[in-house]
Amino acid sequence: MKTYFCMVVLLSTFLLAPTTWATEISPDTSPDILVNHTAQEILAIIKQNKDIQSGKNKAKMLDLVETKILPHFNFMRMTRLAMGKNWSKAAPRQQREIVDQFRTLLVRTYYKALSVYSDHTIKVTPLKDIGGSTDVTVKTQVIRSHGQPVPIDYSMGKTSNGWKVYDVTVAGVSLIINYRGSFNSQIRRGGVEGLLKTLADKNRTLDAKDKEKRQR
Repeated sequence: MKTYFCMVVLLSTFLLAPTTWATEISPDTSPDILVNHTAQEILAIIKQNKDIQSGKNKAKMLDLVETKILPHFNFMRMTRLAMGKNWSKAAPRQQREIVDQFRTLLVRTYYKALSVYSDHTIKVTPLKDIGGSTDVTVKTQVIRSHGQPVPIDYSMGKTSNGWKVYDVTVAGVSLIINYRGSFNSQIRRGGVEGLLKTLADKNRTLDAKDKEKRQR
């Protein structure tokens, strides 16, 4: 449940951040402005598409996630951190396959977060001059209609293609650390191939559930 909440809020932040900037995105765009710019574009799409608002059109929701949100994530780094010391135990082929399966799992499990946005707003804390830093934390808060604000910290690293998210911490709970526990447990039981099989099995199960729902 903690992992689910992390990802829902993570995606929702990109959807709901205040539209106060209108800067064009480039590799030099600062990470806080990147979050806000992305939110503007996605909000415009959602407001024009009732199917995405209702959460009923999986294809459109997945396309929006794939094209507008996921390019801002560094899944290689996320997977490497989630595996911790076990990353070096995996062969290059296994590393690539685990990254692909982990990415697919996150997308297929949490794409419906796109429809969770109606009664929330987001406050993004602008970064001060980051100078030559290549690793920063962007702090935000989810302001809900009921309950206390939820603090969310984005760990972002600068790459040749701009700033990318590699971890998100929601109310003190790190997405990466949360997955690291389960990854380590699976590797202890079945090795790296065991982890790869577990991820692939979960993705197949999610696919089967989606097909079953569409056939009803």
